[in-house]
Amino acid sequence: MQRRTYLKSTGAAAAGLSMAGCLGFGGGGSETVTIGSDIPYRPFEYETTEGELTGFDVDIAEAIFVGQLDMEYEFIQTSFDTIIPSLNNGNFRVVMSAMTINDERAEQVDFSDPYFTAYQTIVVRQDSDISSTEDMQGVRVGVQRGTTGEGAAVELQEELDGDLEINRYDQIPDAFSALLNGQVDAVINDNTVSAEFVNGEGEGEVRFVEGEGAAAESGENAPPYLTLTVENYGIAFRQDDDEFREEVNGALAAIREDGTYDEIYSEYFAG
Repeated sequence: MQRRTYLKSTGAAAAGLSMAGCLGFGGGGSETVTIGSDIPYRPFEYETTEGELTGFDVDIAEAIFVGQLDMEYEFIQTSFDTIIPSLNNGNFRVVMSAMTINDERAEQVDFSDPYFTAYQTIVVRQDSDISSTEDMQGVRVGVQRGTTGEGAAVELQEELDGDLEINRYDQIPDAFSALLNGQVDAVINDNTVSAEFVNGEGEGEVRFVEGEGAAAESGENAPPYLTLTVENYGIAFRQDDDEFREEVNGALAAIREDGTYDEIYSEYFAG
């Protein structure tokens, strides 16, 4: 897959959007779509040691925009907790950032058809006594600000009558570092991203809390660890961009049909 670079921050977004506007979204010739994303969020979007942007979302963008729609694209790094307002302010055309489709977000943006299923999970240190949600009472949990992981932690806090301390971080690597350093007792986050940490930097030091949970209850093919939620990711659009959203949905269906989606999926995820 060909890789694209991205603008370093939303401060550079105006320049990127201006360039895309000059190329035109509705006119002839090659067009550029700007994509808001919270980076790093491995394996969905992250930089290699050589400074290349890669990941599942990046390859899906390549397949949709270049492969199907004959467009260029550029990722623009932005904080996840402000990514929807930034989209609606015109800082970029779409959001691709492992974003869960939910009712609250759907009041502010429109979503593509789902393109990925994820679960909120709990990661703890290897020597932790936590083996269930009941054991979370009185502990400190790390989450990324503005995510459904934060939402799952808030729901769990309510179930535990408020006896759960939530520490919020701007990026998920900071929450994982806090776990390794003993500043929090657990991290609640998307399963695939957490698995990268459990099997990578945190290997031998952290583990998933095991159990069935929401995936098993909903009849999903449950992973071998406790799931707090079942979620679907979507590409987010401004609510006045229906024609483009339908074009992207058609491209997404095409890459599912021709096997490109499965090829990309197998590159990043086992099974």
